[in-house]
Amino acid sequence: MNLLEILRFAVRGLTANKLRSALTTLGITIGVAAVILLVAVGNGASAAIAASIQGLGTNVVNVSPARGGGQGATARPLTVQDAHALVDPVGAPDVKAASPVVNTTATATYGQTSYDISSVAGTEPAYFTTTNRELAQGQLFTSEDVTAARKVVVLGPTTAESIFGTADPVGRNVLLNSIQFTVIGVLQAKGSTGLQNADDVAIAPISAVQNSLAGYGSLSQIAVQAISADSVSLAQSEITAILNARHGIRLGGTPDYQIQNSEQLLATRTSATETFTVLLAAVAAISLLVGGIGVTNIMLVTVTERIREIGIRKAIGAPRSAILGQFLAEATMLSLFGGLLGVAIGLIGSRFTISGIKPVIVPSSILLAFAVSALIGLFFGSFPANRAAKLRPIDALRHE
Repeated sequence: MNLLEILRFAVRGLTANKLRSALTTLGITIGVAAVILLVAVGNGASAAIAASIQGLGTNVVNVSPARGGGQGATARPLTVQDAHALVDPVGAPDVKAASPVVNTTATATYGQTSYDISSVAGTEPAYFTTTNRELAQGQLFTSEDVTAARKVVVLGPTTAESIFGTADPVGRNVLLNSIQFTVIGVLQAKGSTGLQNADDVAIAPISAVQNSLAGYGSLSQIAVQAISADSVSLAQSEITAILNARHGIRLGGTPDYQIQNSEQLLATRTSATETFTVLLAAVAAISLLVGGIGVTNIMLVTVTERIREIGIRKAIGAPRSAILGQFLAEATMLSLFGGLLGVAIGLIGSRFTISGIKPVIVPSSILLAFAVSALIGLFFGSFPANRAAKLRPIDALRHE
Protein backbone atom coordinates (compact mmCIF):
# COMPACT_ATOMS: atom_id res chain seq x y z
CA MET A 1 0.00 0.00 0.00
CA ASN A 2 1.66 3.22 -1.13
CA LEU A 3 1.60 6.67 0.49
CA LEU A 4 -1.12 8.04 -1.79
CA GLU A 5 -3.49 5.23 -0.87
CA ILE A 6 -2.81 5.74 2.83
CA LEU A 7 -3.58 9.46 2.47
CA ARG A 8 -6.74 8.66 0.47
CA PHE A 9 -8.01 6.38 3.23
CA ALA A 10 -7.12 9.01 5.84
CA VAL A 11 -9.05 11.74 4.00
CA ARG A 12 -12.05 9.44 3.60
CA GLY A 13 -11.95 8.63 7.34
CA LEU A 14 -11.86 12.33 8.30
CA THR A 15 -14.63 13.41 5.92
CA ALA A 16 -16.90 10.62 7.17
CA ASN A 17 -17.32 12.62 10.41
CA LYS A 18 -16.97 16.23 9.28
CA LEU A 19 -18.32 17.91 12.44
CA ARG A 20 -16.14 15.84 14.76
CA SER A 21 -13.07 16.50 12.63
CA ALA A 22 -13.84 20.23 12.57
CA LEU A 23 -14.23 20.44 16.35
CA THR A 24 -10.98 18.53 16.87
CA THR A 25 -9.20 20.87 14.47
CA LEU A 26 -10.63 23.86 16.36
CA GLY A 27 -8.60 23.02 19.47
CA ILE A 28 -5.35 23.07 17.51
CA THR A 29 -6.42 26.23 15.65
CA ILE A 30 -7.06 28.13 18.88
CA GLY A 31 -3.77 26.98 20.37
CA VAL A 32 -1.65 27.99 17.36
CA ALA A 33 -3.44 31.34 16.95
CA ALA A 34 -3.04 32.05 20.67
CA VAL A 35 0.71 31.36 20.57
CA ILE A 36 1.24 33.64 17.56
CA LEU A 37 -0.98 36.47 18.83
CA LEU A 38 0.18 36.49 22.45
CA VAL A 39 3.86 36.44 21.47
CA ALA A 40 3.11 39.25 18.99
CA VAL A 41 1.37 41.29 21.71
CA GLY A 42 4.32 40.82 24.07
CA ASN A 43 6.76 41.80 21.32
CA GLY A 44 4.60 44.79 20.41
CA ALA A 45 4.53 45.95 24.03
CA SER A 46 8.32 45.66 24.19
CA ALA A 47 8.72 47.66 20.98
CA ALA A 48 6.30 50.36 22.19
CA ILE A 49 8.11 50.70 25.52
CA ALA A 50 11.48 50.89 23.76
CA ALA A 51 10.19 53.60 21.40
CA SER A 52 8.68 55.54 24.31
CA ILE A 53 11.89 55.43 26.36
CA GLN A 54 14.09 56.26 23.37
CA GLY A 55 11.73 59.14 22.65
CA LEU A 56 12.82 60.73 25.92
CA GLY A 57 16.32 61.05 24.49
CA THR A 58 19.55 59.16 24.87
CA ASN A 59 21.07 61.85 27.10
CA VAL A 60 18.42 61.83 29.83
CA VAL A 61 19.14 60.77 33.42
CA ASN A 62 16.37 60.31 35.98
CA VAL A 63 16.99 60.73 39.71
CA SER A 64 14.27 59.39 42.00
CA PRO A 65 13.90 58.60 45.73
CA ALA A 66 15.30 55.20 46.72
CA ARG A 67 12.63 52.56 47.31
CA GLY A 68 14.22 51.44 50.55
CA GLY A 69 14.53 54.96 51.87
CA GLY A 70 18.33 55.03 51.94
CA GLN A 71 20.12 55.33 55.27
CA GLY A 72 17.13 54.94 57.57
CA ALA A 73 16.51 58.00 59.73
CA THR A 74 19.13 60.05 57.87
CA ALA A 75 17.36 59.69 54.52
CA ARG A 76 16.43 63.03 53.00
CA PRO A 77 13.81 63.74 50.35
CA LEU A 78 14.72 65.07 46.95
CA THR A 79 14.04 68.80 46.80
CA VAL A 80 13.86 71.60 44.26
CA GLN A 81 17.13 72.87 45.70
CA ASP A 82 18.75 69.51 44.92
CA ALA A 83 17.68 69.87 41.30
CA HIS A 84 19.05 73.40 41.03
CA ALA A 85 22.33 72.33 42.66
CA LEU A 86 22.93 69.83 39.85
CA VAL A 87 23.17 72.64 37.28
CA ASP A 88 26.68 73.68 38.28
CA PRO A 89 29.21 74.53 35.54
CA VAL A 90 32.05 73.81 37.96
CA GLY A 91 30.81 70.78 39.92
CA ALA A 92 28.78 69.24 37.08
CA PRO A 93 30.11 70.45 33.71
CA ASP A 94 28.42 67.56 31.88
CA VAL A 95 24.92 68.45 33.13
CA LYS A 96 23.03 70.74 30.77
CA ALA A 97 19.73 71.06 32.67
CA ALA A 98 17.90 69.58 35.65
CA SER A 99 14.15 69.82 36.19
CA PRO A 100 12.42 68.97 39.48
CA VAL A 101 9.22 66.97 38.94
CA VAL A 102 6.26 66.35 41.24
CA ASN A 103 3.76 63.79 39.94
CA THR A 104 0.17 63.51 41.13
CA THR A 105 -3.29 62.83 39.77
CA ALA A 106 -6.30 65.12 39.50
CA THR A 107 -9.89 65.22 38.35
CA ALA A 108 -10.41 67.84 35.66
CA THR A 109 -13.80 69.52 35.37
CA TYR A 110 -15.00 71.70 32.51
CA GLY A 111 -18.69 72.52 32.31
CA GLN A 112 -20.50 69.18 32.57
CA THR A 113 -17.39 67.18 31.68
CA SER A 114 -15.33 65.44 34.35
CA TYR A 115 -12.14 63.55 33.53
CA ASP A 116 -9.53 61.80 35.70
CA ILE A 117 -6.05 62.78 34.48
CA SER A 118 -3.63 59.91 35.05
CA SER A 119 -0.57 62.13 35.42
CA VAL A 120 -0.31 65.75 36.53
CA ALA A 121 3.32 66.87 36.54
CA GLY A 122 4.60 69.95 38.30
CA THR A 123 7.95 71.04 36.90
CA GLU A 124 10.02 73.81 35.34
CA PRO A 125 10.30 74.96 31.68
CA ALA A 126 13.51 72.98 30.98
CA TYR A 127 11.52 69.77 31.45
CA PHE A 128 9.94 70.09 27.99
CA THR A 129 13.33 70.15 26.26
CA THR A 130 14.78 67.42 28.47
CA THR A 131 11.93 64.99 27.73
CA ASN A 132 11.50 65.97 24.04
CA ARG A 133 7.96 67.27 24.54
CA GLU A 134 7.06 69.58 21.66
CA LEU A 135 4.24 72.09 21.46
CA ALA A 136 1.34 71.63 19.04
CA GLN A 137 -0.50 74.89 19.82
CA GLY A 138 -0.43 77.71 22.31
CA GLN A 139 2.67 78.27 24.43
CA LEU A 140 4.68 76.75 27.28
CA PHE A 141 4.89 78.28 30.73
CA THR A 142 7.96 80.30 31.65
CA SER A 143 10.29 80.73 34.62
CA GLU A 144 8.26 83.80 35.61
CA ASP A 145 5.15 81.59 35.80
CA VAL A 146 7.03 79.24 38.14
CA THR A 147 8.27 82.09 40.32
CA ALA A 148 4.79 83.62 40.57
CA ALA A 149 3.13 80.17 41.02
CA ARG A 150 0.69 81.01 38.25
CA LYS A 151 -2.02 78.42 37.76
CA VAL A 152 -1.43 77.69 34.10
CA VAL A 153 -1.27 74.25 32.52
CA VAL A 154 -0.12 72.57 29.30
CA LEU A 155 -2.18 69.51 28.32
CA GLY A 156 -1.35 66.36 26.43
CA PRO A 157 -3.52 65.78 23.33
CA THR A 158 -5.47 62.91 24.91
CA THR A 159 -6.24 64.98 28.00
CA ALA A 160 -7.25 68.01 25.94
CA GLU A 161 -9.62 65.98 23.75
CA SER A 162 -11.14 64.17 26.73
CA ILE A 163 -11.91 67.44 28.51
CA PHE A 164 -12.74 69.85 25.69
CA GLY A 165 -13.71 67.54 22.83
CA THR A 166 -13.26 69.30 19.49
CA ALA A 167 -13.18 72.80 21.03
CA ASP A 168 -9.91 74.77 21.13
CA PRO A 169 -8.67 74.40 24.74
CA VAL A 170 -6.10 77.22 24.66
CA GLY A 171 -7.22 80.13 26.84
CA ARG A 172 -10.00 78.20 28.57
CA ASN A 173 -10.19 77.61 32.31
CA VAL A 174 -10.38 74.11 33.76
CA LEU A 175 -10.78 72.97 37.35
CA LEU A 176 -8.15 70.52 38.65
CA ASN A 177 -9.44 69.10 41.94
CA SER A 178 -11.68 72.23 42.10
CA ILE A 179 -8.70 74.58 41.63
CA GLN A 180 -8.92 76.79 38.54
CA PHE A 181 -6.08 76.53 36.01
CA THR A 182 -5.82 78.24 32.62
CA VAL A 183 -4.85 76.10 29.62
CA ILE A 184 -2.06 77.86 27.72
CA GLY A 185 -0.89 75.07 25.39
CA VAL A 186 -1.34 71.58 23.99
CA LEU A 187 1.54 69.17 23.37
CA GLN A 188 2.18 67.11 20.27
CA ALA A 189 1.21 63.45 20.45
CA LYS A 190 3.84 60.94 21.57
CA GLY A 191 1.67 57.81 21.58
CA SER A 192 0.83 55.09 24.05
CA THR A 193 2.85 52.07 25.22
CA GLY A 194 -0.35 50.16 25.92
CA LEU A 195 0.42 50.25 29.63
CA GLN A 196 0.76 54.02 29.93
CA ASN A 197 -0.49 56.80 27.69
CA ALA A 198 2.19 59.48 27.36
CA ASP A 199 -0.44 61.85 25.92
CA ASP A 200 -2.72 61.66 28.97
CA VAL A 201 -0.83 64.27 30.95
CA ALA A 202 -1.11 67.78 32.33
CA ILE A 203 2.07 69.78 33.01
CA ALA A 204 2.04 72.90 35.18
CA PRO A 205 4.53 75.05 37.11
CA ILE A 206 5.88 73.06 40.06
CA SER A 207 5.13 75.88 42.49
CA ALA A 208 1.44 75.91 41.48
CA VAL A 209 1.15 72.11 41.72
CA GLN A 210 2.81 72.03 45.14
CA ASN A 211 0.65 74.92 46.40
CA SER A 212 -2.65 73.54 45.14
CA LEU A 213 -2.47 69.81 44.40
CA ALA A 214 0.50 67.83 45.68
CA GLY A 215 1.90 69.57 48.74
CA TYR A 216 5.57 70.08 49.60
CA GLY A 217 6.79 66.51 50.07
CA SER A 218 9.64 64.81 48.26
CA LEU A 219 10.02 65.27 44.53
CA SER A 220 8.86 62.36 42.40
CA GLN A 221 12.01 62.68 40.31
CA ILE A 222 14.61 65.02 38.88
CA ALA A 223 14.90 64.88 35.09
CA VAL A 224 18.50 65.65 34.17
CA GLN A 225 19.78 66.36 30.66
CA ALA A 226 23.42 65.62 29.92
CA ILE A 227 25.20 67.77 27.37
CA SER A 228 25.41 64.77 25.00
CA ALA A 229 24.72 61.04 24.85
CA ASP A 230 28.45 60.33 25.24
CA SER A 231 28.64 62.27 28.50
CA VAL A 232 25.82 60.44 30.34
CA SER A 233 28.22 58.38 32.46
CA LEU A 234 30.20 61.47 33.47
CA ALA A 235 26.97 63.30 34.29
CA GLN A 236 25.84 60.41 36.51
CA SER A 237 29.12 60.53 38.43
CA GLU A 238 28.78 64.28 38.92
CA ILE A 239 25.15 63.94 40.05
CA THR A 240 26.17 61.24 42.54
CA ALA A 241 28.95 63.40 44.01
CA ILE A 242 26.70 66.46 44.43
CA LEU A 243 23.75 64.58 45.95
CA ASN A 244 25.99 62.55 48.30
CA ALA A 245 27.45 65.80 49.60
CA ARG A 246 24.05 67.46 50.01
CA HIS A 247 22.42 64.41 51.63
CA GLY A 248 25.34 63.52 53.88
CA ILE A 249 25.94 60.13 52.29
CA ARG A 250 29.30 58.82 53.49
CA LEU A 251 31.70 56.79 51.35
CA GLY A 252 30.31 53.26 51.04
CA GLY A 253 26.94 54.34 52.47
CA THR A 254 23.57 53.56 50.95
CA PRO A 255 22.19 56.58 49.04
CA ASP A 256 18.62 57.73 49.60
CA TYR A 257 18.12 58.21 45.87
CA GLN A 258 18.58 56.16 42.70
CA ILE A 259 19.84 57.16 39.27
CA GLN A 260 18.75 55.63 35.98
CA ASN A 261 19.56 56.61 32.43
CA SER A 262 17.44 55.73 29.40
CA GLU A 263 19.54 52.65 28.58
CA GLN A 264 19.17 51.24 32.11
CA LEU A 265 15.47 52.01 32.12
CA LEU A 266 15.08 50.36 28.73
CA ALA A 267 16.94 47.24 29.92
CA THR A 268 14.72 46.99 33.01
CA ARG A 269 11.49 47.44 31.07
CA THR A 270 12.63 45.06 28.32
CA SER A 271 13.45 42.36 30.87
CA ALA A 272 10.03 42.74 32.46
CA THR A 273 8.31 42.63 29.08
CA GLU A 274 10.23 39.52 28.02
CA THR A 275 9.11 37.77 31.19
CA PHE A 276 5.55 38.86 30.44
CA THR A 277 5.85 37.49 26.88
CA VAL A 278 7.17 34.14 28.13
CA LEU A 279 4.21 33.85 30.50
CA LEU A 280 1.78 34.64 27.69
CA ALA A 281 3.44 32.06 25.44
CA ALA A 282 3.26 29.47 28.24
CA VAL A 283 -0.47 30.06 28.64
CA ALA A 284 -0.94 29.68 24.89
CA ALA A 285 1.18 26.50 24.87
CA ILE A 286 -1.19 24.98 27.42
CA SER A 287 -4.06 25.46 24.97
CA LEU A 288 -1.99 23.65 22.32
CA LEU A 289 -1.46 20.78 24.77
CA VAL A 290 -5.19 20.63 25.43
CA GLY A 291 -5.76 20.51 21.67
CA GLY A 292 -3.33 17.58 21.43
CA ILE A 293 -5.20 15.70 24.14
CA GLY A 294 -8.36 16.31 22.14
CA VAL A 295 -6.71 14.71 19.10
CA THR A 296 -5.85 11.63 21.16
CA ASN A 297 -9.37 11.38 22.50
CA ILE A 298 -11.01 11.65 19.09
CA MET A 299 -8.62 9.20 17.47
CA LEU A 300 -9.28 6.65 20.22
CA VAL A 301 -13.00 7.03 19.56
CA THR A 302 -12.35 6.65 15.83
CA VAL A 303 -10.33 3.46 16.34
CA THR A 304 -13.08 1.99 18.56
CA GLU A 305 -15.76 2.80 15.97
CA ARG A 306 -13.77 1.27 13.11
CA ILE A 307 -12.50 -1.92 14.72
CA ARG A 308 -14.45 -4.14 12.30
CA GLU A 309 -13.15 -2.14 9.33
CA ILE A 310 -9.61 -2.61 10.64
CA GLY A 311 -10.21 -6.35 11.08
CA ILE A 312 -11.52 -6.74 7.53
CA ARG A 313 -8.60 -4.83 6.05
CA LYS A 314 -6.05 -6.88 8.00
CA ALA A 315 -7.88 -10.12 7.09
CA ILE A 316 -7.55 -9.37 3.38
CA GLY A 317 -3.84 -8.65 3.71
CA ALA A 318 -3.38 -5.02 4.82
CA PRO A 319 0.00 -4.82 6.62
CA ARG A 320 0.42 -3.37 10.09
CA SER A 321 2.30 -0.38 8.63
CA ALA A 322 -0.69 0.54 6.44
CA ILE A 323 -3.07 0.64 9.42
CA LEU A 324 -0.53 2.56 11.53
CA GLY A 325 0.13 4.99 8.68
CA GLN A 326 -3.55 5.63 8.05
CA PHE A 327 -4.38 6.66 11.60
CA LEU A 328 -1.15 8.62 12.01
CA ALA A 329 -1.98 10.42 8.75
CA GLU A 330 -5.48 11.25 10.03
CA ALA A 331 -4.15 12.71 13.28
CA THR A 332 -1.39 14.64 11.52
CA MET A 333 -3.76 16.02 8.88
CA LEU A 334 -6.11 17.25 11.60
CA SER A 335 -3.22 19.00 13.36
CA LEU A 336 -1.72 20.46 10.20
CA PHE A 337 -5.05 21.81 9.00
CA GLY A 338 -5.70 23.29 12.43
CA GLY A 339 -2.17 24.75 12.42
CA LEU A 340 -2.70 26.43 9.05
CA LEU A 341 -5.99 27.95 10.20
CA GLY A 342 -4.33 29.08 13.43
CA VAL A 343 -1.51 30.78 11.52
CA ALA A 344 -4.05 32.56 9.28
CA ILE A 345 -6.09 33.74 12.27
CA GLY A 346 -2.94 34.86 14.09
CA LEU A 347 -1.74 36.90 11.09
CA ILE A 348 -5.17 38.49 10.61
CA GLY A 349 -5.52 39.24 14.34
CA SER A 350 -2.10 40.91 14.44
CA ARG A 351 -3.40 43.64 12.14
CA PHE A 352 -5.61 44.98 14.93
CA THR A 353 -4.61 46.92 18.03
CA ILE A 354 -5.13 44.86 21.18
CA SER A 355 -5.49 46.70 24.52
CA GLY A 356 -3.69 49.70 23.07
CA ILE A 357 -0.80 47.57 21.78
CA LYS A 358 0.01 47.04 18.12
CA PRO A 359 1.11 43.38 17.85
CA VAL A 360 4.44 42.76 16.16
CA ILE A 361 4.63 39.32 14.54
CA VAL A 362 7.69 37.22 15.38
CA PRO A 363 8.36 34.95 12.36
CA SER A 364 9.96 32.29 14.57
CA SER A 365 6.73 32.01 16.58
CA ILE A 366 4.82 31.14 13.38
CA LEU A 367 7.29 28.43 12.42
CA LEU A 368 7.45 27.09 15.96
CA ALA A 369 3.68 27.01 16.46
CA PHE A 370 3.11 25.30 13.10
CA ALA A 371 5.88 22.77 13.71
CA VAL A 372 4.50 21.99 17.15
CA SER A 373 1.04 21.47 15.69
CA ALA A 374 2.49 18.88 13.28
CA LEU A 375 4.39 17.16 16.09
CA ILE A 376 1.22 17.10 18.18
CA GLY A 377 -0.49 15.12 15.43
CA LEU A 378 2.35 12.62 15.32
CA PHE A 379 2.81 12.36 19.07
CA PHE A 380 -0.78 12.32 20.25
CA GLY A 381 -1.91 10.26 17.27
CA SER A 382 0.74 7.57 17.72
CA PHE A 383 -0.97 5.84 20.64
CA PRO A 384 -4.39 5.38 18.96
CA ALA A 385 -2.68 4.45 15.65
CA ASN A 386 -0.46 1.90 17.35
CA ARG A 387 -3.46 0.46 19.15
CA ALA A 388 -5.29 0.04 15.85
CA ALA A 389 -2.29 -1.56 14.16
CA LYS A 390 -1.86 -4.14 16.95
CA LEU A 391 -5.44 -5.44 16.70
CA ARG A 392 -5.64 -9.12 15.73
CA PRO A 393 -7.94 -9.67 12.73
CA ILE A 394 -9.98 -12.36 14.54
CA ASP A 395 -10.54 -10.11 17.59
CA ALA A 396 -11.48 -7.16 15.39
CA LEU A 397 -13.99 -9.20 13.36
CA ARG A 398 -15.64 -10.49 16.54
CA HIS A 399 -16.08 -6.94 17.91
CA GLU A 400 -19.67 -5.78 18.15
